Amino acid sequence: MTFFPALFVNLKLLVIYFYRFCCTAELLNCRAILTMIPKRALYKPPFVKFLDQRLLPDKIFYVKAKNAVQTAKAIKDMVLRGAPLIGCAAAFGYAIDLRFKKPSSWNNLLKQTKKAADILKKSRPTALALFYAVDRLHKKNLNFINEHKNKPFDKKIYAKLIKTIEDEAKKITKEDIDSTAVMSAYGSKLLKKNSIVLTHCNAGALATMGMGTAVGVITAAHKKGKIKYAYASETRPYLQGARLTAWEFLKEKVPSALICDNMAAHIIKTRKVNAILVGADRIAANGDTANKIGTYSLAILAKHHKIPFYVVAPIPTIDLKLKTGKEIEIEERGEKEVVFIKTQRIAPKGVKVRHPAFDVTPASLITAIITENGVIKPVNPKNILENLNS
Repeated sequence: MTFFPALFVNLKLLVIYFYRFCCTAELLNCRAILTMIPKRALYKPPFVKFLDQRLLPDKIFYVKAKNAVQTAKAIKDMVLRGAPLIGCAAAFGYAIDLRFKKPSSWNNLLKQTKKAADILKKSRPTALALFYAVDRLHKKNLNFINEHKNKPFDKKIYAKLIKTIEDEAKKITKEDIDSTAVMSAYGSKLLKKNSIVLTHCNAGALATMGMGTAVGVITAAHKKGKIKYAYASETRPYLQGARLTAWEFLKEKVPSALICDNMAAHIIKTRKVNAILVGADRIAANGDTANKIGTYSLAILAKHHKIPFYVVAPIPTIDLKLKTGKEIEIEERGEKEVVFIKTQRIAPKGVKVRHPAFDVTPASLITAIITENGVIKPVNPKNILENLNS
């Protein structure tokens, strides 16, 4: 009696593993896409170096950080951005801080590392990957302390801790590189041949240590001959789409055009856009998704025009502690980014400004969420949990 159900389960698992194998087999091809994009973060003790994305595409320049404070400042000041990259950068910041500090005891070490973790986590509030990476490294640190606290604290044992934390930080980076490649393989399978797509903000290689999330899907699909045309919205006020995504498309020779944010509805209708792909900074347990401001508008447009709206994001972006998107903290950034474009003022002095950096798209407007574990469709709490546990 139990034979056929068991057979069904085993066949289902076999299909899942075979599909993952096929996606994994594409990793080398996907990684080849990263030939033209500069390294986003370089761990070179006694520093970690971050590509200053504020200067792109005009200049390639790296900012050095030697501790948690300087890393947090780089994250807060938008030297680097993109949820997965912020997580990797914070991991490197936690690790480099151990080399910078000179604790004299286990107690002293515990205080210093807790302070470093708190500083890093306060740098930006919305991206879950930041908290995931810092908490993971801090837990590793606490486990090490608990295992060795009965031994004398000396240089040798401290060097062992540094290596343990650095190895874990590098592991987080490798996971990001691998997950973006797998997501790109999954996502590119969803796009039809001759697809016309639209993306928002920058969810490309510059937002990760790998090949990107939403833009990674587009560039992977382009390599397979599936992309007829791609549109990048400029993404006011920080212009990540104009400065970064458009630049990545040019580097990878994706046929594309840059549009102002308020052109999206017209372009979707007149150019017959087939799909919209975006990244995510935090996803609630029900699938509500926080992403760069303007994403919600695009999801509404996709619903009206009956085209798929895909969110591409790694598993550390999903926050099961939050039941819905109403609980996601939305970062409010300074007015200067709105009233200036680079150094040029574009608004009158004294004008009042609102600058929410993110908005929340309800799960009901999302066609599917693509993670490294596969495609979540339809988007609901049950399917999200199944994806996380698969």
